[in-house]
Amino acid sequence: MTSFDTIIIVDWSGGNQTRAKPRKDAIWVGMVTPGRPNAETFYFRNRHLVENWLTETLIAERKRGHRVFAGFDFPFAYPRGFGRVLTGSDDPFAVWNWLTDKVVDEPKHNNRFELGGEMNAMFPGVGPFWFHPRGREIENLPAKGKARIGHGMEEFRTVEKLTKGTFSCWQLGGPGTVGGQVIMGLPVLNRLRRRFANDVSVWPFNKSSRGIHLVEIWPSLISDAVDAQMTDDAIKDEVQVRVLAEAIARQSPDRIAEWLSEGDPEEGWIFGTGHADELASPPVNTLRNDCFALPPGVDWTPVDEALANLRASLGPVVTAETVPTAQALGRVLATDAIALRANPPAANAAVDGYGFAHASLGDPPHALPLVAGRAAAGAPFSWRVPPGYAVRILTGALLPDDVDTVVLEEDVTVEDDKVTFDGSIKPGANRRRAGEDVDAGDIVLKAGRVLRPSDIALLSATGVGTVSAYRRLRVGVLSTGDELADPAPDTPADRTFDANRPMLLSVLERWGYDAVDLGRAPDDRAVLRGMLDESANRVDAILTSGGASAGDEDHMSALLTEADALSVWRIALKPGRPLALGVWQGVPVFGLPGNPVAALVCTLVFARPALSLLAGSDWDSPQGFTVPAAFSKSKKPGRREFLRARINGDGAVEVFASEGSGRISGLSWADGLVELDDGAREITPGDPVRYIPYGNFGL
Repeated sequence: MTSFDTIIIVDWSGGNQTRAKPRKDAIWVGMVTPGRPNAETFYFRNRHLVENWLTETLIAERKRGHRVFAGFDFPFAYPRGFGRVLTGSDDPFAVWNWLTDKVVDEPKHNNRFELGGEMNAMFPGVGPFWFHPRGREIENLPAKGKARIGHGMEEFRTVEKLTKGTFSCWQLGGPGTVGGQVIMGLPVLNRLRRRFANDVSVWPFNKSSRGIHLVEIWPSLISDAVDAQMTDDAIKDEVQVRVLAEAIARQSPDRIAEWLSEGDPEEGWIFGTGHADELASPPVNTLRNDCFALPPGVDWTPVDEALANLRASLGPVVTAETVPTAQALGRVLATDAIALRANPPAANAAVDGYGFAHASLGDPPHALPLVAGRAAAGAPFSWRVPPGYAVRILTGALLPDDVDTVVLEEDVTVEDDKVTFDGSIKPGANRRRAGEDVDAGDIVLKAGRVLRPSDIALLSATGVGTVSAYRRLRVGVLSTGDELADPAPDTPADRTFDANRPMLLSVLERWGYDAVDLGRAPDDRAVLRGMLDESANRVDAILTSGGASAGDEDHMSALLTEADALSVWRIALKPGRPLALGVWQGVPVFGLPGNPVAALVCTLVFARPALSLLAGSDWDSPQGFTVPAAFSKSKKPGRREFLRARINGDGAVEVFASEGSGRISGLSWADGLVELDDGAREITPGDPVRYIPYGNFGL
């Protein structure tokens, strides 16, 4: 088997430097790392930048023990016979070496056209390379492909004849060109091959199992899958590296090994040729209609079992993107954040005082001549401090060469350009060592973390200017029922003000999601179906309230049943026993009870950890505290109960006067919930109970 931990897909460019703002026809990279099926994408405006990034990334991935599949979307070789004419050898690497010696590549200039003419001169007739910019004549390089004749080369490699829509490697510019990409790309691959030496394999020229595989790919092989994920404002190059990286990452090791066993060792090969449908198959974590199904025979579901089933059914449904660290508050890290610089980056003073080499001290008392000048934060001392001398140094200043110890200014006397002090001082006193907080290359934050202000500080301090973060989860809220109305004067008593929708939208905003108001659906099945269809194109998950039971007007559950996508969980829970879970056009739907008290409890207990997984983070279980009860209660066995509660002035927890689920005022009165386990209990004042503050539910 051939198993890879990290997948890197590079959409190359043969042209000159482009604008700093991300755009099409530049260099895009998609990268999938262990444990994270969603690809992170990167934009590079020139080849120098991406080559440096590739080198650093491959070094880092190999240090972590990860095996890397690195795919590049240009041919690794020319049609059969080209190498023998150019170099006298059929070895593709002879061509790589020739180009590495010849290519001149600067951000704003390269010599691909001149090299095309130089190579053409080695062949009979005219060609095979063609195209040069208008108004720029290149010796031996025709402007049009039809001008070529008698050069003796095939127009396409064997693999390109098997793959519709590919372009010829002889065209050096213009729409659809790959010829310029080959000339400018192979020297980069050759330098990577030399840099990693015995740890790299180039497929299909050598098939040894090593830590890094350089592989030729072609994103258009799965163009239908790419097109399916395009939006109006998306850049296709970015979408296709993401989609292809994720597609390769979800293949089994056996399939990858089988596809890597194919290929032409002289002409090269496009990975996945002949297997496009399988390569573009839907992700394995796509939600199925039956993903919430309970085992046969299950009737009343204990809360812990329901939570375990949810946890096993869900995973991230959002894609990753590159975000400036300063704008990443509340975002979920899609990949581990790696320190680019140590903190502190160099040894520095922890106090205001005087620095010296500890080894130069004799017996106390100590008297050290002061050198002229001082060291301050941002203004380092530029000269060496001789042994037996001291230098004035301020907090945060870099320690000058040969200085390893700092004495506090309060502990010394300064007179006649000498600093004197008595007593002993430890070597390295009042010194912050380089990297004593974080070393360069350390994982500072793990994937799945929701970034807090303190995390932004840590990332910034270690040089992490951008992070790979999941797009914010978009969660829609839909209320159902003809009886619902917005608050307004003179509303008839038979109408109910819709409290659930504004409550749930506020909860989602507090959790950092993009809350989408999907409105209110009448008791009309056709209208509701249309609203669900439209919502599935706008959001990643849907919370509904009402209409989830089995009555005549419970159209939500009826529609999900028609779609063979409904699981009604009769949960042993008070309040909020019924919880309807389903999938509408791939989007998970949480059908909450219509009662606001039950709707909020079910949202906190079930929807919160489930949405956390969908957003790319971890399962989020609230932390509770054991506190004394300030109430009495006789609880029957068989159901988990959540009581609206708050801490009183004595540090005990009191509960709302009524347990009635229609008493919405109790939600506002409370500061949290008391959780009572499934068994029977007799609670008297002073007994220990579990209290979960609203804050621990993220509110």
